[in-house]
Amino acid sequence: MVPRTIRPYGGIVLFLGGIFVKEILLFVLSFLLLFVVYELYIVRRAKPRKDKKGKDKKIVEPMEVSYLVNRYHLDLEKVNYNKLLHVIAFTSSLDIVIVVSIVLFIKNFILQMIVGFICIFVVILLSYHIVYLIYKRGGMVKDGLQKNRK
Repeated sequence: MVPRTIRPYGGIVLFLGGIFVKEILLFVLSFLLLFVVYELYIVRRAKPRKDKKGKDKKIVEPMEVSYLVNRYHLDLEKVNYNKLLHVIAFTSSLDIVIVVSIVLFIKNFILQMIVGFICIFVVILLSYHIVYLIYKRGGMVKDGLQKNRK
């Protein structure tokens, strides 16, 4: 028989090595929901398509792609664009869920807003820098320009 632990939320909460399973489950489900939303609304809109006449439709380039190209000189000719869109969807979803998880541990609403506002910028900049480092290692950054960056 599995021992039951304290029920702070009114239901049975399994206690696994000091981490509440409910918080982990909320994190994973929130991530999956946000990832699906990003895939439907950002990735699907940004994928290159052809119209009925065979002409290329004008695509809406996500702001994250523009940031990576302008800040880190990502070479879109070397990058698999569809894979980049999926990486952006994954990264952005993970960023939002991490910030919300951090903010939920704070009880004061005003402090939540302040910490969330600061934390979202830090997490986004850090995560897209990591994306840049991965693409740089793969040789997908324009040559010569990365050395001149400040």
